[in-house]
Amino acid sequence: MYNMQWIIAFLCITYIKGSMIIVPETKSPYDILWHDFSSPSPYNDNIENISETTAVNEPFFDETSSQVNVSAQLGNDAILNCRVNDLREKTVSWLKRKGEQLHLITIGASTYSGDSRYSIEFKPPNDWQLQIKYVNERDEGQFECHLNTQPALSLVVSLEVIVPRVEIIDERGMRTPDKFYKSGSTIELKCVISKMPQPTNYVTWKHGLRMLNYDTSRGGISVKTNLNSMGAVSRLYIANANKYDNGNYTCSLGESVQTTVTVHILNGENPAAAQHSETDSASFLSPLNHMLIYTLLLISLFNYR
Repeated sequence: MYNMQWIIAFLCITYIKGSMIIVPETKSPYDILWHDFSSPSPYNDNIENISETTAVNEPFFDETSSQVNVSAQLGNDAILNCRVNDLREKTVSWLKRKGEQLHLITIGASTYSGDSRYSIEFKPPNDWQLQIKYVNERDEGQFECHLNTQPALSLVVSLEVIVPRVEIIDERGMRTPDKFYKSGSTIELKCVISKMPQPTNYVTWKHGLRMLNYDTSRGGISVKTNLNSMGAVSRLYIANANKYDNGNYTCSLGESVQTTVTVHILNGENPAAAQHSETDSASFLSPLNHMLIYTLLLISLFNYR
């Protein structure tokens, strides 16, 4: 009996303690879902950072235009600039377009062209220069600075080779192949150089193969060259002309372009009359040539019949 009372009392105490156990607060699935959308994601900052880093890492050209025009004078050196920002692990290549084909010139700091005039040089901080020595007319055209990105990026550089015009002219400003001077007079030859974007005093005169600019052996020779906005005018003076001054005289701009005139020294004959006589001979020969051609055509026609 006594034991039974103790058992009942123990059960009552256990029941009361059990009812006092605190159950942890739970959230509904709707609360959890709302929390996922409303709370800041630990990945958001990373996504933004990745986006920003990707944009910065992509190389880009300094040039705002996709095509650049460059000009160089015939015989001079040409420099084609390709300024690339944030290149990182990417590579710069230069190519030359010929029709529909692209010909490789350089990759990175290495040159693969068979033409030794082409070379690559990096100028800090970001300029990959394609250098061409002694440009000629075959160098004219489109070059491409290429980046091996995805998609590939290209900057087109169009090179124009300017060929100067060199002429020896007479007193009327007309180009002439011959000049006539009386023995003992002063030879004066005028050479006009135009289409010269980079003016230079490097104009030379030759009599045959002999350089006259610094000639002191004969005496009485002087060369005066004046630059202007259009190019240059160079004059050759030779005092006391004699029979040894006959021959070809060449006016040259560097080693690129030149022109030649033939000087005739006359003894006693009027230079103007000699030049007029030569002109008359040329005009006389012209009708003869026409008549000869017409006669040959008639003969061919009769033989055909």
